[in-house]
Amino acid sequence: MILLIALAVLLVALANGANDNFKGVATLYGTGTLGYWRALTWATLTTLGGSLAAMLFAAGLVQRFSGKGLVTEAVSADPAFLLAVAVAAALTVLLATRLGFPVSTTHALLGALVGAGLVIAGPRQLSCATLGQSFVAPLLFSPVASLLLAATMYVGFRSARRALGVSEETCVCIGGTEELATYVPGTGAVRLSSGITIAVDQLERCERRYAGRVFGFDAQSALDRLHLLTAGAVGFARGLNDTPKIVALLIAARALDVPAGSAVVAAAMAAGGLLFARRVARTMAFGITGMNHGQGFSANLVTAALVTVASPLGLPVSTTHVACGALFGIGLVNGEARGKTIAEVLTAWVTTLPIAALLAAGAASVLR
Repeated sequence: MILLIALAVLLVALANGANDNFKGVATLYGTGTLGYWRALTWATLTTLGGSLAAMLFAAGLVQRFSGKGLVTEAVSADPAFLLAVAVAAALTVLLATRLGFPVSTTHALLGALVGAGLVIAGPRQLSCATLGQSFVAPLLFSPVASLLLAATMYVGFRSARRALGVSEETCVCIGGTEELATYVPGTGAVRLSSGITIAVDQLERCERRYAGRVFGFDAQSALDRLHLLTAGAVGFARGLNDTPKIVALLIAARALDVPAGSAVVAAAMAAGGLLFARRVARTMAFGITGMNHGQGFSANLVTAALVTVASPLGLPVSTTHVACGALFGIGLVNGEARGKTIAEVLTAWVTTLPIAALLAAGAASVLR
């Protein structure tokens, strides 16, 4: 049974990497700062760093996601309970990844813990107080906080940019030549320096960049470097926050200790991202909102800050919800939010927990 639990946990880690690894660098890809594979490589390296750091700083999350406090210690150590949780969480995230929806592994694990707990322990032994205070509250608060912070931060950065005299421009290539033109949102066209007016295609086909200098530095080059750093910070924070949640199942099953479990989970997460991230990457980079470099930087800065603060406090926030919430906020500010995709993503979020709970309940019933 321990071997089966270990294999199921590795499947959870693989699914997590496939669905989550690209979320920190989606803004790099969406703004054209990096291509797909360069962005994914940066995400993989920084997530690995966060996973290794989790060995030292995220003991609180290991404790919570072993099920202790939510159910009795006897239930949290039951192999049937642990296997049901792992199988249900893995299947839920893999299904969402196949459909291209960015969902929360945290939500999947939470739903699986509840579903398996109801079957193995019964409703009376499930702690509703722990469920609400330690799990649900942080998960509901984090996307709202990231939406408001990202929108506010970008408005502040935009005002500062304009005050410093840095303008936004679009680089357009025609017939092998390159000319600069000021991009005017909502017009559907730009006027080139040659006087020619052309229609503007989808935003992801254009490179929107900043012209000017700030404190002697080229504005665009400086922003690209800062954007790269914040994307790396999101990857690091994600590894720091997500790895302990998955390792907790290995610890509870006494399959591996924290260092070995963290290393194995980190490797599986990296493999999942490298092999299966493309569909979710497309949704995150282009499906939620159009964005320029400053907007992508603002979204990543908020995401990295919230997830990094949550990890040592033992708060199980979802990197998915925080990152998508920040992009929702950017879309509201710039008027380029893709309503249809956002509605689909929100639907996937709402259904993640009950689907995982039902799968875990079914698995637990069979295993009993």
